[in-house]
Amino acid sequence: MTEAEDRKPQSDEVRSSYDPEITSEFAVPEGLAVPKTAGEPETTSEFAVPEGLHVPQPPAGEAEGSAFSPPSTYSVQSPPPAFTPASGLPAVSLTKDVPWQDRMRTMLRMPVAERPAPEPVQRGEEGGPAVPRVLDLTLRIGELLLAGGEGAEDVEAAMFAVCRAYGLDRCEPNVTFTLLAISYQPSLVEDPVTASRTVRRRGTDYTRLAAVFRLVDDLSDPETHVSLEEAYRRLAEIRRNRHPYPGWVLTAASGLLAAAASVLVGGDVTVFFAAALGAMLGDRLAWLCAGRGLPEFYQFMAAAMPPAAIGVALTLAHVDVKASAVITGGLFALLPGRALVAGVQDGLTGFYITASARLLEVLYFFVGIVIGVLVVLYLGVQLGAHLNPDAALGITERPLWQIGASMLLSLTFAVLLQQERSTVLAVTLNGGVAWSVYGAMRYAADLSPVASTAAAAGLVGLFGQLLSRYRFASALPYTTAAIGPLLPGSPTYFGLLAITQNELDKGLVSLTKAAALAMAIAIGVHLGSEISRLFLRVGSAEKRRAAKRTRGF
Repeated sequence: MTEAEDRKPQSDEVRSSYDPEITSEFAVPEGLAVPKTAGEPETTSEFAVPEGLHVPQPPAGEAEGSAFSPPSTYSVQSPPPAFTPASGLPAVSLTKDVPWQDRMRTMLRMPVAERPAPEPVQRGEEGGPAVPRVLDLTLRIGELLLAGGEGAEDVEAAMFAVCRAYGLDRCEPNVTFTLLAISYQPSLVEDPVTASRTVRRRGTDYTRLAAVFRLVDDLSDPETHVSLEEAYRRLAEIRRNRHPYPGWVLTAASGLLAAAASVLVGGDVTVFFAAALGAMLGDRLAWLCAGRGLPEFYQFMAAAMPPAAIGVALTLAHVDVKASAVITGGLFALLPGRALVAGVQDGLTGFYITASARLLEVLYFFVGIVIGVLVVLYLGVQLGAHLNPDAALGITERPLWQIGASMLLSLTFAVLLQQERSTVLAVTLNGGVAWSVYGAMRYAADLSPVASTAAAAGLVGLFGQLLSRYRFASALPYTTAAIGPLLPGSPTYFGLLAITQNELDKGLVSLTKAAALAMAIAIGVHLGSEISRLFLRVGSAEKRRAAKRTRGF
C-alpha cells in the first residue's frame, strides 16, 4: 500500500468528524477552541450595540421614541404654533386702489414667508425676463430716486415694486446714502442673486423724479403691461430729458426767492432789489466754482458771500435800509431745507445710517454758509459797519404783503427744484397756507415760534401727501418748496452776527433757535404725512399689524 493510500482514509475520517458534506475556507481549524455563547443570535450587523456599552433605557411604561415621535411635552389639546399650519397662512388683503407706495411698504415690513405671492406675469417675454436684467433695472430706478432726494423708505418700496412686477417675490432691497443693493433668492435651496449700485452724483430735478414715479406706477399696475425692454426705453428717455428751466431762469428765480424772503422779515423796495442782486451774484459765483470742480462745501461758502457783502456795503454807505433783511434774504436761498427734511424723515422711519449721512451733509453745507457769512461780517465790523443784532425785534407785521411774499418764495423755490409746471400752482398755494397758519399762531395768538413752525409744517406735509396720493406721485414736489417761507434764515443770520461781535452767548442761543426751528419743520412735515394716511384706505387689521416696528428691545 502506498503512502497516499495510507493517508486517504485518515482525511476522510477527519472530515466526517465535522461535516461529511460541506467544507470551506471558513471552517474552524483543527485544534482551535471556539467559545460557545448560549442564546446569542446567529446574525449581527454594524448597528448592533457593542459589548460593554451601556444604553440608557426609557422608564417603565414609556414607549420607545424615534425621530418621528412627538416630544414628551407635546399636547394634542394645546399644540404649539407650527411654521406652516395645516390650514395655511392667513391671506393679507391689500386694497387695489391704494397707492403702490403704501402696498409695497406694507409688504416690506412683513416677514418673507407671510408676503402674498405675486400674480404670475410674463411681461411679453417667454419664460419670464432674466433675473439679472430685472435687478439691474431695479437698481437704476432706485438710483434716480435716491439721487433726486427721495426718502430711503420710498426708494426701497419702489425697488420692491419693480421686482414684484416681473414676478420676483423673494427680494430684499437695501438702501443707504450712496449704495443700493438688492438680493433675490428663488427658493430656500437655491443660491441668492445679489446686485449693487453706487450713487455718485446727486442732483435736484423733480420733473425727472415725477417721471420715475409714473414709470413705477405703471409697472406695479396689473392692468398695464410694460415689458422689460419698454421699461428700459422709458428709463433711458427719462435720463436724456433736459431740465425744464434753463440756467438764466434759475438765476432769476434765486434772486426773486431772496427778495421775497427779505420782504418776509420787514424789507422795503430797496431791500427787495438789493437782496435779489446779492442772491443772483452768489448763484453765478457758485456755478463758477462748480465749473472748476470745487466741492459743494466751497460752492455754498462762495454763494453766501455776495448777499452779506451787499448788506455790509449798504451799511457802510449809510443807506437807510435794513441790511439784516438783505443778508437774511440771501440765506433763505441757500439753507438746505430739502436735505434736512429727507434726513429727519429717514431717521423717523428707521433708516439711521442714511439719516446720519444726510444730516452730516446738511451740517457741512451749513458750516460752509456760516464761514462765508462770518468772513464778510467780520471784515465789515473791522471796517466800521454798525450792524445791529437787535434789529430782529423790529420786524413789522404786514399780513397781505407777507402772504404774497411767501407765495412768491414758494413759486421761485419750485422753479429752483426743477418741478413740473403742473405742480407749481399747488405748491405755491401750499406755501401761502403755511405762512398764514404760522403768522396767525405766531403774531395773532403770540405762541412759540417753534410750535407755530411745527404746526405750519404739519399742514404742508398733510396737504402735500394728499395731493401726491391723488396724483399717485411723489410728495416731495408738493412739500419741499412749500416749507421755504418757514426756513430759519433770520435766527441764523443774527446768531452769526452776534458771534462776530464777540457775543458768544447770544450767538449760540440764536443758532440753537435756528436748529430747533429746522427740526420742527422736518418733524412737522413727516408727522403731517403720517396723519394723511388716516384719510386714506390703508388696508385691513393685518396690514396695520405688519407695520409695527420694534420698540428698542
